[in-house]
Amino acid sequence: MIPVIKPVLGEEEAAAVAEAVRSGWVAQGPRVAEFEAAFAARAGTAHGVAVSSCTTALHLALLLAGVGPGDDVVVPSLSFIATANVVRHAGARVVFADIDPATGNMDAKNVEAVLTPRTRAVILVDQGGIPADLDAVRALCDPLGITVVEDAACAAGSTYKDRPTGAGAELAAWSFHPRKLLTTGEGGMLTTPADALARRARRLREHGMSVSAADRHGSAKVVIEEYDETGFNYRMTDMQAAMGLVQLTRLDGVVARRRELAARYRRLLADLPGVACAGDPAHGTTNYQSFWITLPDGFGAGRDELLQHLLDAGISARRGIMAAHRERAYADVEADLPATDRFTTRSLILPLFHDMTHAQQDRVVEAVAAHA
Repeated sequence: MIPVIKPVLGEEEAAAVAEAVRSGWVAQGPRVAEFEAAFAARAGTAHGVAVSSCTTALHLALLLAGVGPGDDVVVPSLSFIATANVVRHAGARVVFADIDPATGNMDAKNVEAVLTPRTRAVILVDQGGIPADLDAVRALCDPLGITVVEDAACAAGSTYKDRPTGAGAELAAWSFHPRKLLTTGEGGMLTTPADALARRARRLREHGMSVSAADRHGSAKVVIEEYDETGFNYRMTDMQAAMGLVQLTRLDGVVARRRELAARYRRLLADLPGVACAGDPAHGTTNYQSFWITLPDGFGAGRDELLQHLLDAGISARRGIMAAHRERAYADVEADLPATDRFTTRSLILPLFHDMTHAQQDRVVEAVAAHA
């Protein structure tokens, strides 16, 4: 079976995690702090706040933006459902926006079309690792006092205007799930250039504690912590951070290999009329966290039928990116999203992983072409 994705893991990760275990410090501690600093530097921003998932990073970002009951938050429906869920976690109302079908991302026009007097924030997703046009959306939202949160869950290693994706965001959230290029098993990161936001995020992820457990235990003096607001347990462990530090050293090589394989896919699929492929936008480069294709009208097999044909041929593919407004959980949200509807029903994600061979790629393309 050709898998849709495989994480790049080796003996270095195993040794780093084992060393964290041997150290006796397995909860949030010095390795988390080291990983935060290293990731923030790689992302081109001042602060990283390691958390338990991208979902918790997004939730904290909305709280830091002051989002709460009575507020509207604009999100793309075309995203993993966590992007919409965190709005409800914060007590706000989800407002879905449509996408640019060429990138799968919201653009400034999509956002502007659904703004309301109650809009407090926008979550701008770099879907599948393709960087969204952050500056254009901020040019629209900043003068209105609307915070733009970048959901960079898939985008580690992508670039936007010759800088790392997320570098220009006031708040950006990242995922280290095994389907991402950089993994800690589960885990996430909130990045920000703002000292005050980083300090508050660190308090909130640890129950609202005024001083972290690591700092308290490392102090030569007695420290009595205080709790000034209600917080959460959103911490990352040192074992995860140890893995993340190794993964970070692999990132450039992983991105380069995925871009090489994606370019080859695009060449091989060019002979299939009307089939569109994921690619770089004009304003940046993608890490190809997902390599999606969209099928034209009149393609021989329907999307779901093609997925079954691929599975029967020993190829694991996935439906394209989900659309939250089509799920029962969001049936109460009114949304007219024609580009999203077409994209989610006509797209699929093809296998792409670091050690994929050209022979495996050829099998995938031949299987798709056989049912065109």
